[in-house]
Amino acid sequence: MAALFGGVVSLVLGIIGIIIFWGYFVKALAAGIPVLLILGGALAAYLGIEEWKDKRNAEKFDKEPDAGELKKEVEDLKKEVKDLKKEE
Repeated sequence: MAALFGGVVSLVLGIIGIIIFWGYFVKALAAGIPVLLILGGALAAYLGIEEWKDKRNAEKFDKEPDAGELKKEVEDLKKEVKDLKKEE
């Protein structure tokens, strides 16, 4: 109930504040929009670069691995497991 009351009071005070300080609100909005555009553009560019990197890395995984390499890796892992069991 206290949260509801606090929310209503904040809403009313906010509306009154915007009406009284309309000129300052418009100036702050005019100053804030370019900053938001710069930050939004920087974020979009960063995410685009990350997506490009992920796509490039995914293409590296698409190529078929050599069967001989996989068999050798499996044999090495089997040997390692066998050695670990001996240590126990």
